[in-house]
Amino acid sequence: MGAFVFYDRDLSWLSFNERVLLEADKIQVPLMERIRFLSIYSSNLDEFYRVRMPAILALERIQKETFIYQQASDIITRQLNSFGKILTGALIPALRECGVHLVYNEYLPLQLVPAINEYFYHHVAAFIQPVLLEGKVDFFPENNQLYVAAVVQQTSGIESIYIINIPVSNISRFLKFEVTEISYIIFLEDVVKQCLKFLFPGKTIDGAYNVKITRDAELDLLDEYEGDLAEKMEKQLTRRDAGLATRFLYEPGIPLRHLQKIIKTFSLHEASIVEGGSHHNLKDLAQLPISMPEMNYPAWPSIHSPVLGIVNTLFEKISQQDVLINVPYHSYDTVLRFFNEAAIDERVTEIYTTLYRVASDSRIGFALISAAKNGKKVSVVVELKARFDEANNIRWAKRMKAAGVRIIYSINALKVHAKIALIKRNGTEQPYLGLLATGNLNESTARFYTDHILLTAYQPMLLEMNKLFGFLSKRKKPGEEDKLHFKHLLVAQFNLLQRFTALIDREIRHAAEGISASITIKLNNLEEERLISKLYEASNAGVRIQLIVRGICRLVPGVAGQSEHISVIRIIDRYLEHGRVFIFHNNGSPEVYLGSADWMNRNIYRRIEVCFPVYSEDVRKQLISLIDLQLNDSIQAVRINNEQNNEKVPADDRNIRSQEAIYKMLAAL
Repeated sequence: MGAFVFYDRDLSWLSFNERVLLEADKIQVPLMERIRFLSIYSSNLDEFYRVRMPAILALERIQKETFIYQQASDIITRQLNSFGKILTGALIPALRECGVHLVYNEYLPLQLVPAINEYFYHHVAAFIQPVLLEGKVDFFPENNQLYVAAVVQQTSGIESIYIINIPVSNISRFLKFEVTEISYIIFLEDVVKQCLKFLFPGKTIDGAYNVKITRDAELDLLDEYEGDLAEKMEKQLTRRDAGLATRFLYEPGIPLRHLQKIIKTFSLHEASIVEGGSHHNLKDLAQLPISMPEMNYPAWPSIHSPVLGIVNTLFEKISQQDVLINVPYHSYDTVLRFFNEAAIDERVTEIYTTLYRVASDSRIGFALISAAKNGKKVSVVVELKARFDEANNIRWAKRMKAAGVRIIYSINALKVHAKIALIKRNGTEQPYLGLLATGNLNESTARFYTDHILLTAYQPMLLEMNKLFGFLSKRKKPGEEDKLHFKHLLVAQFNLLQRFTALIDREIRHAAEGISASITIKLNNLEEERLISKLYEASNAGVRIQLIVRGICRLVPGVAGQSEHISVIRIIDRYLEHGRVFIFHNNGSPEVYLGSADWMNRNIYRRIEVCFPVYSEDVRKQLISLIDLQLNDSIQAVRINNEQNNEKVPADDRNIRSQEAIYKMLAAL
């Protein structure tokens, strides 16, 4: 394994974010969608500085010979230059052609100043709290919050620096004015800058510069079993935004002496000091107050699953055949109906499910509450450590617990990332009905995440799921004493790594015997070295391997003696590719698996994940058809080469845009 070559995981992720940025530069993408891709890029980068940069810096201190931090910084600088060119050179001019003037890095239009002044006094002033940077400063800049550093000349002639909050949590980031046939859109921080004269009457404003600080998002949870985990998590969350600074972003033009004073005052010496653009938090661009349908993707109405037919209940249909829901192409209503029927069906006695990221207004949560109040035994494994969703998960856990739902928290050192649900019924030959998915049970993200949800009555597999829920309820670490064995399910911490290894080994054996052998895998992230090495071994044996990897990909394709038979593509389009699909040729009798697990260290070694076989021939054929369309995408797919670049896939006569083709295929069924 040591002889093989692997990409750095963080540099690979930056390659993914660059692919997002490239979508913003496509003139064929509708204008507001291009702006949203800029917003996604900016949001992703903020999270990178919160989550990954602290890890990179820590590694740099331990392994002084590594240079990942500098490489990452250079890549980010190059990408941000492209970001600025796309925004100012293409998108802002395009908006103006449509009658929308986004006032960016320019003087405010004089005719708007009276209205801006009035807006400041009526709506903004109540939230403004200037802080003077003199002596001991009792002020802590919040994570990723916007501030203006104002340089004010006192009557004594001494320069003072004030930090002024931009109250975006109270007021819209953007202010819109209609003048004749032009819509002017003003940033809130520019409103504050314009009105500094009201905060410091009679004094000279020598400059005003936008600044923000990004902080480490890691929570420090000990591996404890005692006490209320939700309470411990809530205490940690109150301290998250007080983490160490990882980046200080400032507007160009601020004098060095003032920059150094801010750095010293807030102890930012260990952070990355980054000169940004004239405005920060451009993830907010997705909230621009523009309502022009032609600037958005044409609507693709959700497709209602055709398999339900005229049956009275979804449970009746599942009892007859497996049902596959492909969101967001298919309506999520079928998934909601699964839980709704369980809540009111008098034959249902028990409901078990996992919740990793709960929707803020979760219909599934309400159904589980109703089920408990209707006298059913409801057990929910709630993952409190789902990064940035912890607070919402805690709220729902408390709400469900108050209604009589049994809440099971995973242990601190082991996340439960599986996406499964199990229903137990009386008075039927099929006592179990199950839901197994590649994505979260979350109707909000299901509108733009592509995932696969299997509804099944296959009893042998569901009996294994029942055993797994029994294990999770004990809140133990997996170990030899558990004696859990799975024939159908692939469960991380038990058999997932071994089963995937065995499936690859079978293809290697077939290739050695001169039998056609191939593997097709679709993942969000590919990082874990043992599995990557096994794919390298398969390539060297002559197995054809096709990978669709949206994000991190540490596998290096196309290297002689390592990965000559491996190709990797990445697809970025209107929906976020999220499903995990595994297809093994198996000498012409393909085996297809779906599941929650990416091939990353955390998924393989530190989580409970569930992957599962697809036994229905019809469902298997449908999934293979969907993946074939993606493998042949010549419009939205790019190839990842052996230098981690996003290379355009050569165009062909078919001109397949896979997401559009999948929608049309499913709509025609």
